[in-house]
Amino acid sequence: MRPRLRTLLLCLLLPVLSGCDALLEALEIPNPAKDAAKVEAEGQAIGSACRHAGRSLEDCYILNPEAQKAAVFAGWRAMNDYMMEHKLDVVPSQLPAHPSKPAPAPAEPEHKSEPAAEPARTRPAGR
Repeated sequence: MRPRLRTLLLCLLLPVLSGCDALLEALEIPNPAKDAAKVEAEGQAIGSACRHAGRSLEDCYILNPEAQKAAVFAGWRAMNDYMMEHKLDVVPSQLPAHPSKPAPAPAEPEHKSEPAAEPARTRPAGR
């Protein structure tokens, strides 16, 4: 291959090769490293939110069983250190502890009516 053709080919492939992540996302190919980082970040966010709301670490684990415990702990601890350093108070939740379920709709009163009489059956003319 001539050097000029090789250089041209490299210049044409460079944008495609540099956009591999975008290409992988467009093709919806799973990226385990990116997925693990996302799960870790979500766990840390959950932990820090629990600490900010004044929840204990154990309560946070119970309320979020799908989150990684190590990530939740890391987020809880980071928020605890931050709150201690800046002398911040907890922000209690404004939601009720046990969300009340809507009352079931009252049952319609039962009407005790006679079932409709079946219509009389007519016999075919040939019998």
